[in-house]
Amino acid sequence: LTRLIIVATMLLILGVISCSKENLNLNNLDETIIVRHKNADMPAYIHGNGSEKVFIIVLHDGPGGNGLKYRVNTIRTEIEKNNAVVYFDQRGSGNSQGNYSDKEVSLDIMAEDVLALAKIIKSKYGNDSKLFLMGHTWGGAMGTAVLLKNQNHFSGWIDVDGSHDLKGEYNGNKISLKKIANEQITLNNNVDYWTSILNLVNNVNPIYDIQDFYSLNRAAHEAEIILAEDNIINASKFDFGIGTSSYNKLTALRNDSKIQSIFLNKNRVYETVSFTDKLSEITIPALVLWGKYDPIVPSSKAQEAFDNLGSIDKEIFVFEKSAHSPFLSEPTLFANKVIGFINKHK
Repeated sequence: LTRLIIVATMLLILGVISCSKENLNLNNLDETIIVRHKNADMPAYIHGNGSEKVFIIVLHDGPGGNGLKYRVNTIRTEIEKNNAVVYFDQRGSGNSQGNYSDKEVSLDIMAEDVLALAKIIKSKYGNDSKLFLMGHTWGGAMGTAVLLKNQNHFSGWIDVDGSHDLKGEYNGNKISLKKIANEQITLNNNVDYWTSILNLVNNVNPIYDIQDFYSLNRAAHEAEIILAEDNIINASKFDFGIGTSSYNKLTALRNDSKIQSIFLNKNRVYETVSFTDKLSEITIPALVLWGKYDPIVPSSKAQEAFDNLGSIDKEIFVFEKSAHSPFLSEPTLFANKVIGFINKHK
């Protein structure tokens, strides 16, 4: 009798799962799933056209941040029309929760989190689902770590101003700011401001220093504003659509100091981690997208990523009017590049 009850219960559960899949509106997905892995619960918000079971998993910047802030401009209005987009809150970020130790926060474990998400998507929508991975800045390091662990789940990799060389970012930040400052001084644009940037770069510790790291990062974000004011790059556009208020409520900024402290002070990834020499192991189709005036991760890193990737089918594109976030400054062109890549490899 006990065995019969167990069998009946399992059949009932399978029936519920089956009905759930059949009733999903794949043409206009608006789903939230929770990834539970190694004492963390991490939400993934799925939006867009899933009729062909094509999904882009977005890995946000950080450490910290949140996934839904990427549901903006043409990612929301155009890319979601073409395929579904998965906005994932990483461990220790956004609306993720958990009771885990500092030892359970690492790039390796966070890569496993993404692979767990990939398995859940395929379980929910079918093993024939096609997954693409897109990482921006810190998400570039995350995505690289994921693919080096297991790239078999994915049909393609989209690297957007990604930090595949965390160890080199401190010096890269200095090189980029110095190059941009010298160019702008030559053009006689905001000479006093750019001279102050040169002074900052010349006076920071030549060896990685966390306080100088923060100073350079703040300067880089401020530099983008100045570049936009001088029409060197396009001003960032933030169109979240009708749901802006609910978006802000759902993704209210959390204090990211804990996750940042783990990676910057304890794991010290910005002093030790570089994937450059391992990029050749990534062989799936790849699209490298970069802003020409990126003051955080130099545009030279785009060519470095492209040259070192082991993919036979790979593309590179540098946005002439963008800095660190081309999806904010050249959203239409960004969507065209992403959609073209997805449609080619889906």
